[in-house]
Amino acid sequence: MKIEQKLQLGEVLRLKLEAGKQTRTSKWKRILQNYELYLFLLPTIVYFIVFHYIPMQGVIIAFKDFVPTLGINGSPWVGLEHFERFFNSFQFAKLMENTITLSLLQLLFGFPLPIILALMLNQLAQERYKRFIQTVIYAPHFISVVVLAGMIFVFFSNKGLANSIIVLLGGDPINFMAKAEWFQPLYIGSGLWQETGWAAIIYLAALAGVSPEVHEAAIMDGANKWHRILHVDIPAILPIAVILLVLSVGNIMNIGFEKAFLLQTPLNAPSAEIIPTYVYKTGLQQAQYSFAAAVGLFNAVINLVLLWLVNRTAKRISGNGLW
Repeated sequence: MKIEQKLQLGEVLRLKLEAGKQTRTSKWKRILQNYELYLFLLPTIVYFIVFHYIPMQGVIIAFKDFVPTLGINGSPWVGLEHFERFFNSFQFAKLMENTITLSLLQLLFGFPLPIILALMLNQLAQERYKRFIQTVIYAPHFISVVVLAGMIFVFFSNKGLANSIIVLLGGDPINFMAKAEWFQPLYIGSGLWQETGWAAIIYLAALAGVSPEVHEAAIMDGANKWHRILHVDIPAILPIAVILLVLSVGNIMNIGFEKAFLLQTPLNAPSAEIIPTYVYKTGLQQAQYSFAAAVGLFNAVINLVLLWLVNRTAKRISGNGLW
């Protein structure tokens, strides 16, 4: 009996090995048959390998006292010294507060607005007006961050457009760029103006894929516009919304460095200093390469943990996720 069981087990293993070989062979056959598609992917793959994966070996300087003349391998090992220095610094709590608050506010206002805008545009019956509105709201996306920061300084300076309107209405001028409490509203508001229209494109594309027959059937059943939005349009964009939410939360600590740095002034620094600007100043301006690498690595680890947690939660709740 034991001999028969062993023979059966051997036969099962042999069949599994043959099936695995056939699967690998069929995969290579499909790749060879569609090699043109993989050639299109090649530049992107090379880009990520050269500029994202190979430089990752440099993260080791976060655990060393990096000296340029000695190189990465020759620099002395210090372990977690730079991380402890950052955690014990007087700036740690304020940097975390500013970064998390700004990121959460941007997520709170910046994530639902494109969805609402896409749902509203999808209800427009006149294609001419719809295209005109789309062109107007897409245009700010193509303004560079430097130009946008310059516009903010011009509009919100002591004699800018905003203060001119305030004075015209009988109020006192406000020095927006010199007050720390105004940095976050200006940062979030300018981001919404610039990116909401562009972010709505992906939702409009998903809504365009909804069959008109579904809406016609809903109308026949007595559904009004609100019912169709709630039961047809929103379920159509829900999988995409979940994936984008996971990506947004996973990138929550990597809030835009350029605009935050350009909008900083000595007077609004208490609320404008965030981790990315701090890494730039300590790493490049003060040449503390190892310390800046440690802070950046800490930031990246938080993003990775948040990405994993949110993706797992979203997959359990809605069944949709990145993996």
